[in-house]
Amino acid sequence: MRILVVEDEPDLQRVVAAALREADYAVDTADDGEEGLYKAQTWDYDAIVLDVMLPKRDGWSLLAALREAKTTPVLMLTARDAVNDRVRGLDLGADDYLVKPFELSELTARLRALIRRSKGQPRPVIDIGEVRIDTASKSVTIRGVPVALTAKEYSLLEILTLHRGVLVTRTMIYDHLFDENDESLSNLVDVYVSNIRRKLGHDLITTRRGHGYIIED
Repeated sequence: MRILVVEDEPDLQRVVAAALREADYAVDTADDGEEGLYKAQTWDYDAIVLDVMLPKRDGWSLLAALREAKTTPVLMLTARDAVNDRVRGLDLGADDYLVKPFELSELTARLRALIRRSKGQPRPVIDIGEVRIDTASKSVTIRGVPVALTAKEYSLLEILTLHRGVLVTRTMIYDHLFDENDESLSNLVDVYVSNIRRKLGHDLITTRRGHGYIIED
């Protein structure tokens, strides 16, 4: 999953981005509202972490412009005493907010919930036949037995699972699996799919040759 963090305070941006990467998200960052809006409109992020007070364009203006075309889940960061900021953000289309200072564990938990709900999957546990995917713990079992997946293998499985019944193109996979600085080789997706099939069963993921992959609903 790919997250955009729009935060102008360097230390906070660095800490948040590092925590999200540690949680196996691909992360892009923006230092001001103009850069944030450009990236938010250019790529299809799974969620956006958006500070209210930003140079060049504030968080409200960015959110209003984004909502004209996209429904990307947005988690806004606000000051402790700024109730009006939170109300304004929610009215403009924010999906959730977090008051500064905050615990990084709560930030990642809220993002997981936002992403699940945006895909129509409110529960953290998803069952596909004998395979169970727990999006909260990022763990996978088959017939109750834990299966070890690499971070990228799990991320790809989660993307396909949350889009179950929908064809996911290779372009979509790369857009959601890697950040803007990643220059991974184009055959990596094939390698990850092959590894997932070997570990969880060859019938789990269907290849639509020339188009992409799908987990049948």
